[in-house]
Amino acid sequence: MFKSAIVKKPCKKFSQGLTTSSLGLPDYEMVLEQHANYIKALRKCGLEVHILEVDETYPDSTFVEDTAIVNEKCAIITNPGAPSRKGEVHTIFEALNDNYNFEKIERIEAPGTLDGGDIMRINNCYYIGLSSRTNKEGASQLAKILGSYGFSCHFVEMKESLHLKSGLNYIGDNCLLSIDEFKDNPLFQKFDIIQVEKDEEYAANCILVNGYLIMPKGYNNLKETLTKLNFIIIELDMSEFKKMDGGLSCLSLRFP
Repeated sequence: MFKSAIVKKPCKKFSQGLTTSSLGLPDYEMVLEQHANYIKALRKCGLEVHILEVDETYPDSTFVEDTAIVNEKCAIITNPGAPSRKGEVHTIFEALNDNYNFEKIERIEAPGTLDGGDIMRINNCYYIGLSSRTNKEGASQLAKILGSYGFSCHFVEMKESLHLKSGLNYIGDNCLLSIDEFKDNPLFQKFDIIQVEKDEEYAANCILVNGYLIMPKGYNNLKETLTKLNFIIIELDMSEFKKMDGGLSCLSLRFP
């Protein structure tokens, strides 16, 4: 069960952030509205939400997931793979250090790089995606840290997705949402894989929060599949964040 979440308000320079999409520039007023609805959804799921103020220095800083790994045993500050995002970690460190009772906050150090979007937890095991943002050194540092707290880790070789959780997410009950890139990976064959269709790949980034499955709005085939499996679904319009390669998991750090 999750108790807490950290989010950060999108800044006015949000549209100047990193993106690989060709969907046009986000509408800032809609960005704020969608972000507010995201916070409401987390609160509906029973989370206490800590809202960090905007930081115009870092256009991508609303995507707080990339800056830390947090669980019931430890907190780890990452070293984001994109040079323009490295300074984002300072605010997250302060928020975790000042408001939560971690005995020690660990860090990923250069030359290791690691984005939280490449990290997927299933029970006591972490899967670490090796991507353009997370290198082998960063992954190895994370595995060593997590191992010292009793967690196991597997590395996942990636070819296409920006982040591991862009196309692969655990939604409980032994179920994985997966795009084509990961569905045949031997690491995941023990799970029940729900394949996400090519034209709905963005919806692979769903988050399970205390019995609710939050998914992006407008992906009816996947919604129908998940409804038949008795998931309690909350749909959120994510159109403006999609323009900046952002998904549901990116917008919060969620932890017990």
